[in-house]
Amino acid sequence: MSIVTISPPLELAVPHYSARIYVTLRPSVLDPAGTAVQSGLAHMGYSNVGPVRIGKYIELTLEADSEEAASQQLDRMCDQLLANPVIENYRFELQTLATV
Repeated sequence: MSIVTISPPLELAVPHYSARIYVTLRPSVLDPAGTAVQSGLAHMGYSNVGPVRIGKYIELTLEADSEEAASQQLDRMCDQLLANPVIENYRFELQTLATV
């Protein structure tokens, strides 16, 4: 009697990407938080600081078949949730993570 073992199929590794997303108000949009920070800095003696703009920084990882697919997903994420395209601009940096 012989025992036969069946190995599970090898799974192809799906690339993982790290994204850094920067969301900022459009230049035409007033930034009261930035104005308050600039004023606070001036009161602390930092009168050499020019206009201050406040934004958001987001980090996430995702799986995608290619860097182009990851970039397209990030564009949709930013347009639909992470940024308000009416008043905010965004940009992101994408980096491939090592697969194990």
